[in-house]
Amino acid sequence: MGIYERQRHMVAAGLWGEPFRPDGDAFVAPLAAAAPVTGVAVDVVVETEAKFALQAQDEAVPPVEEVAPSSDSFGHDDARPRDKTQRRLAQNREAARKSRLRKKAYIQNLETSRLKLAQLEQELTMARRQQGHGAAGAGFLAPPVDPRVTAFELEYARWAEEQKRQAAELRAVLQSGAPELQLRLLVDAAVAHYDALFDARSRAARADAVFVLSGVWRAPAERFFLWIGGFRPSELLQVLAPRLDPLAERQASAVRALQNTARQLEDALSQGMSKLQQTLVDALLTVDAPDDGGGYAARQMASAVGKLDDLVSFVDQADHLRQQTLRNMNKILTLPQAARGLLALADYCQQLRALSSLWAARPREPA
Repeated sequence: MGIYERQRHMVAAGLWGEPFRPDGDAFVAPLAAAAPVTGVAVDVVVETEAKFALQAQDEAVPPVEEVAPSSDSFGHDDARPRDKTQRRLAQNREAARKSRLRKKAYIQNLETSRLKLAQLEQELTMARRQQGHGAAGAGFLAPPVDPRVTAFELEYARWAEEQKRQAAELRAVLQSGAPELQLRLLVDAAVAHYDALFDARSRAARADAVFVLSGVWRAPAERFFLWIGGFRPSELLQVLAPRLDPLAERQASAVRALQNTARQLEDALSQGMSKLQQTLVDALLTVDAPDDGGGYAARQMASAVGKLDDLVSFVDQADHLRQQTLRNMNKILTLPQAARGLLALADYCQQLRALSSLWAARPREPA
């Protein structure tokens, strides 16, 4: 019994005194040696000591707090896709807004063109009525207007509006320094636009060549510079020259050669027109001769009408010369120079139309 008490006292001293002793680990060996004597009691004491030791360690070690993810850890990676999605949605909304604005502007342009065409049709109808009344007062009725002629008048009005729009695009691209591909597309479209005018004028000439040559479908100031239904190619080059500088020596020489060739062909066509006019005059003068009863006068008038059909050929040749001059000019020039030249030609045509509007709105003296 005394042995048990002494061992219990020693165990208790080791249990409560170990945290305060620097050599607390030295007690393990005597405790292990005493284990065979008191088997159950020692096991209980050891278990209790281990429990209190673990509890002391838990109290000594502070609890680990959960660290919130920093901005540059996983949270940042999770936010990055959301930022990309938000930016993409914002870009899509901006693109949709711009698309709606472009569509609205396009619809407004269509409506403006429709109103202008309706006004033009009304003016043409009134002019034809006045022409019919004047002709009836002179003792003859005006012939019916070929629908192909009316279609050409409307087509030319649309052509002028499209030329104005293309000029605005060319000017914007030249000022912004857009890629060469975009400039090439606009230059090719402008040249094709003139080709469309030449084709439409050829169809109208087959319907009524005199109408095309008279230029009544053009503005008054445009008619003042009219040559066989259109502009003179040599004058075209003269208009474009100031906008093409600086030209290389090779380019300047090629432009001068092209201008000389255009003048020669213009002179040849003008001489052919003069001969045709003289032939018509001779045919009309022979009609005044006394009829021999064989229908000579009728045959001469039919011959004169047949010669008027030759006017279609002159219109086609003049337009062919204009077309070739434009194409050869584009071959000589660089792409930016060709764009500036086409822009200068469009501005020139618009200035002539503006001059015609000012002329029509000028103050007139009372009758």
